[in-house]
Amino acid sequence: MIWRSLVSKHALISVFLCLFFALFLAPSAHSSQPLSKDSAQRLFQEAQDCFKGLYKSANKRKYRHYWERCITRHERVYKGFPDTDEAVWALYKAGKLWADLSRYSGKSSDLDQAIAIYRELAKRYKAHRLADDAQYKLGEIFCHHKKDSRQAYIEFLKVEINFPQGDMAPKASLMLDRLERILGEKKASREKGKAEPNKLQQMVRVEDIRHWSTPTYTRVVIDLAGEVKYKGHLLKKDPDLKKPRRLYVDLGNAWINKEIETSIPIKNNLLRMARAGQYDKQTVRVVLDIDNMVGHKIFHLFDPFRIVIDVQGEETRSDKAASAEGPPEKKVKGAGGHEELSLAKQLGLRVRRIIIDAGHGGKDPGAVGRNGMREKEIVLKLARILEGKIRDKLDCQPVLTRTSDIFLALEKRTALANIEKADLFISLHVNAHRYSNVQGLETYFLNIALDEDSMNLAARENATSTKNISDLQVILNDLMLNTKIHESSRLADFVHRGLMSEVREGYKNVTSRGVRQAPFYVLIGAEMPAVLVEIGYITNPVECKRLGNDAYLTRVASGIVKGIERYIKDMEAAYKGG
Repeated sequence: MIWRSLVSKHALISVFLCLFFALFLAPSAHSSQPLSKDSAQRLFQEAQDCFKGLYKSANKRKYRHYWERCITRHERVYKGFPDTDEAVWALYKAGKLWADLSRYSGKSSDLDQAIAIYRELAKRYKAHRLADDAQYKLGEIFCHHKKDSRQAYIEFLKVEINFPQGDMAPKASLMLDRLERILGEKKASREKGKAEPNKLQQMVRVEDIRHWSTPTYTRVVIDLAGEVKYKGHLLKKDPDLKKPRRLYVDLGNAWINKEIETSIPIKNNLLRMARAGQYDKQTVRVVLDIDNMVGHKIFHLFDPFRIVIDVQGEETRSDKAASAEGPPEKKVKGAGGHEELSLAKQLGLRVRRIIIDAGHGGKDPGAVGRNGMREKEIVLKLARILEGKIRDKLDCQPVLTRTSDIFLALEKRTALANIEKADLFISLHVNAHRYSNVQGLETYFLNIALDEDSMNLAARENATSTKNISDLQVILNDLMLNTKIHESSRLADFVHRGLMSEVREGYKNVTSRGVRQAPFYVLIGAEMPAVLVEIGYITNPVECKRLGNDAYLTRVASGIVKGIERYIKDMEAAYKGG
């Protein structure tokens, strides 16, 4: 009986233990398994009920523990179910809770929690439709709460760059425009605050005088520390005083830096020398002593501010003989009935020398793609390909403004073209845009910009602001001859048509953005037809990939050569009366 009693007790204990394990230990065995989708939805719904209850109750919003309770419930969702849609929404709502809590608590640490959560969402869940919303919220926090306009600009810019197709991109664009104005005003205010009380320091310093010269052309550039008003004067030759003709430019509110070379001997058939001096307490005078001049232009460029003086001289007999090959000169009637030199004569009877200008270089990388590809390297490679094709296909002499990764000032590039007595000038560039879906090829000639895109591009290529481009357009008409504008527009049309036909033979969906006009510094003062070619957008994924491909660059070069060849044939037909 005792034995049976013991067995019965053991049996009861065994049954009890089985029930214990079944009821209490079995769930723990399943706890390592993924929780169901229903669990994620249920927890998120609980978090949302808490969220709605908090925002409906003004009394609850006064106490921190109510906020923390809702935040904790959202944490359970995105930490427990990281791969669900509910996790993303829980992160987004938690970011809002922390940001709104900071307004009640006044703690910057609460705002920092919101920033961390929004950053995690934007980075970890890039493909989710809330990612751009989270990135936009970061911009709002820095703009409205942190009062950091510069960081806010960066955050809104990330919306455009990382989520160009998202619904927050238009709003981010508006905020960028607003912040650009704010940052510009702050910069102007800082610069104004730096003004020294010393009158000499308030005046603008002449920092350097540069020049490039031949017997028939000279470009002098006066570099200044800021903007000044200036005026040019031309004095006649004075035999009694044994003084040649003089062109001088007075710079108002300026002073000369004693460290720079104030007397520059040039000594060619055109100029004897350039010299600068402090004419009076507020005026610097730059004088060019002239032996042989038929025309001149004076204009200014921005960022940094500099004054450019172009002087054209009369050709000598040897110069004329060198350019007189070909049929006898043909005259055509101009608009006023006067005889003018034929088109072929204006271009030196035929196209012999073509300047190829690879944009940017050295310290100036130009536009940069997301993969680190740089405009300066792309266009230099293209320039070398184009050089070979021009030599082989056109029987012309190609000359590169740069053959390596060096920096060249824009005004020097044009001066080199004039010094080389080039017949055509082709400047090569790669485009960029804040919207990655923008794409296409375009060809420009020098004139007043007719649309905002052209204004913005000119500002970027000139390394200046759109305001300065607007100021430049006011004086642009005084800098250009109508025949040069006309010929440059014709050249641009032929080049663009050749470019598009050739590239489209090898690639699908190539967008033509047409022939346009804009005030590019690199084209100002060119004494030959000149165009600037934008061969694609480095910010567009498809075109960026093409720009890194030698086959594409070869197509582009072939298209440009095809356009130049058709332009030359058209010019010769006009010369022959065809």
